[in-house]
Amino acid sequence: MSHLAYVAVLVFILIGAGWLEVAMRTRVFSKWRRMILTIVPVVVIFSAWDVYAIAQGHWSFDWAHVTGVVFPGGLPLDEVLFFIVVPIAAILTLEAVRAVKRWQVGDEPADEIVNGSRMGEL
Repeated sequence: MSHLAYVAVLVFILIGAGWLEVAMRTRVFSKWRRMILTIVPVVVIFSAWDVYAIAQGHWSFDWAHVTGVVFPGGLPLDEVLFFIVVPIAAILTLEAVRAVKRWQVGDEPADEIVNGSRMGEL
């Protein structure tokens, strides 16, 4: 089971932040285009960075703790999933804080959010 250790950490990260989607009505997953536009550059840039670091011998993985699925360049699937899961958790957290604090972030006015709900949903 230790080969699933990295994936288990990612699952706990999603559980730790995922409840915010429901409890705080962040609507992060309903804005899937925005999420994809945010995550794709992260995955591309950091995957390339990791592949370079692996090739140079500056970065490695404990193969006993990853799934064993490896992309070209020696990049484990688990690492690519990390580049997807952590930004999702960060976005969920930002949107939850924004809902509570009524902060304006991005292109949505802060006054649309009241007690964790969008004004159109009340």
